[in-house]
Amino acid sequence: MAQPETLLYLEIAEAMRRLIASGEWQPGDKLPPVRELAQRWNCTPGTVNRAYARLAQEGLVVGHRGSGTRVAASPFGAEPPAWRWAALVNRAEEFLLQTISRGYTPAQAEAALSLAIARWQELQDRGTPQPPAVAHQLRFVGSHDLVVELLPRLLAEHAPAVSLSLQYVGSLGGLMALARNEADFAGIHLWDVLTNTYNVPFVQRVLPGRRLVLLGLVYRFLGLILPPGNPQGLHSLADLTRPAVQMVNRQPGSGTRVWLDAQLKTLGIAAPAVPGYERAELTHLAVAHAVARGEATVGLGIQAAAAAYGLDFVPLTKERYDLVLPAETWDSAPAQALVQAIRAPRFRETVLSLGGYDLAASGEETWIS
Repeated sequence: MAQPETLLYLEIAEAMRRLIASGEWQPGDKLPPVRELAQRWNCTPGTVNRAYARLAQEGLVVGHRGSGTRVAASPFGAEPPAWRWAALVNRAEEFLLQTISRGYTPAQAEAALSLAIARWQELQDRGTPQPPAVAHQLRFVGSHDLVVELLPRLLAEHAPAVSLSLQYVGSLGGLMALARNEADFAGIHLWDVLTNTYNVPFVQRVLPGRRLVLLGLVYRFLGLILPPGNPQGLHSLADLTRPAVQMVNRQPGSGTRVWLDAQLKTLGIAAPAVPGYERAELTHLAVAHAVARGEATVGLGIQAAAAAYGLDFVPLTKERYDLVLPAETWDSAPAQALVQAIRAPRFRETVLSLGGYDLAASGEETWIS
């Protein structure tokens, strides 16, 4: 099933964030042409442009007239003062050129800027009214998981005065939201192929120099989701190339897809050799649903999703899902209420009832500075 393009551009952006964060795309590297990516993702050029615009807004890429879009000089770190000043001058120059092209003179452009600054200063002096902040609210941004879906209710039971909002944009999207101060904490499960570890290498690359806590949420089992009884007798990724196998995959850029691609490469299996590899779903539950409906004979996903549809499951690996909290968030009363809720017996009972989770590291703290 094709993804809605309003969501697909977010997945394209997440896939490119991974390439930048992993170092596969280096500062200054030119990104693929829009039309090439549109063909690769089976979408319109406008969808790819939206993804590029999102990355540009985050400061990860920069458009260069006549030479395409390139990875920013310091995509995940603070730009040197000279770069920041040059960027400001470039913005001012763009405004000037746009103004002159519309028939204004340079003097009029300068006067307009001076007037805009004066108006802004007056508003600051008066104190523009701001909407009242909601007390005791936490903002989560990150990767989807069934346990994360439970957190608002479990937190409300533990601390009724604290509310929790959830926004799913992928693991790297969550880290970028932290970098822009648009989230209080993030949820990630990022496997690093170079170190064969989860999460810490990516946090250090995307948020260098920040003092943060990785709070263990769950280990979750990832593997083959199969019809009841496993009629095709599938037990490994190598079995995906068998005749009559029809797979349903996760979308490009997802942590599950990244892990699968790395494993197939190690096994020497080309993606086209796996029937159904190109069919992608946005969630683990959607993968399980496709298998349950007979639209595929196997999917890659988490055990909890298989259990939700009464399907068989063959575990292949155990991945770690962490919550990432800046030190200043960690020290707040709402965050500590969340930590206490995760460490409470009620949380353990609820999560274990889902199946497919290991709570060995739940509530553990890993500090990064």
